[in-house]
Amino acid sequence: MQELINFTPIERQDWKTLHQKSHVPLTEDELNAIKSFNDSITIQEVSEVYLPLINLIQIYKHNQDNLNFSKSMFLQERLNSRPFIIGISGSVAVGKSTTSRLIQLLLERTYKKSKVELITTDGFLYPNEYLIANNILNKKGFPESYDMERLLNFLDTVKNNGRATMPVYSHDIYDIVPDQVQTIDAPDFLIVEGINVFQNQQNNRLYMSDYFDFSIYIDADSQIIENWYLERFEKHLDRAREDTTSYYHKFSLWDKADAQQFAKNIWKTINLVNLEHYIEPTRNRAELILHKSDNHQIDKIYLKK
Repeated sequence: MQELINFTPIERQDWKTLHQKSHVPLTEDELNAIKSFNDSITIQEVSEVYLPLINLIQIYKHNQDNLNFSKSMFLQERLNSRPFIIGISGSVAVGKSTTSRLIQLLLERTYKKSKVELITTDGFLYPNEYLIANNILNKKGFPESYDMERLLNFLDTVKNNGRATMPVYSHDIYDIVPDQVQTIDAPDFLIVEGINVFQNQQNNRLYMSDYFDFSIYIDADSQIIENWYLERFEKHLDRAREDTTSYYHKFSLWDKADAQQFAKNIWKTINLVNLEHYIEPTRNRAELILHKSDNHQIDKIYLKK
């Protein structure tokens, strides 16, 4: 494990005292609706972990607004509002999607008049056709499988209050969806979720994180994440058994032991390699690290000093 440098560790019992709200602004049904099917986040965790986190984001947002105002005064320019961008990274199967959707919902409840958008960098993966033609389909998720120039241009446009479109990725078909785009138009908050959120374009000194006002890394031991990945794979197979359009349908017809071995090989040769070489080494670029134990619960928080 890469050493955590310049972070203050905070136990969950201490972290939960850093907010005064007693009311959680969402229901159990709303929480269940945004959870990934192999996640187990609870209302208690929302109260103890995510409400203090929203308070912290408010502090960063307030400071950003003050800085933008001061810079406009210094430069004697008209004050232009800019979206507050939050990056969320971590391994495959670690729970990034649930965390991102939860933060989006909590920000919407906190900033009732604000537009809070969420994107995933999966939309900037090259289509399978391109990956196959370049013999890198087995490197999907690795840096070379992303159109990083397009992703950085997208962030630059949004950061400067422009209207930008991006492709849509589907895990069901394991590919970019043809003729479908997601449009982002001048949001107040933008959450950017993906395994490559802290990585940079090859031969380019610009990092995605240069556009972020706040950033989070979801962390856990790699053996634990592997177990979650295998659990998720089995649930994908259960859902795909009657769906012939699903990428996972063909695997659902295999012998269970063969399918499990296939998933283990994918984890070991692709996802674990990607985690150890490209994802985890960027962890220190986050402002906040949420560490999970084997029951999916966050047990420790690390805040950049």
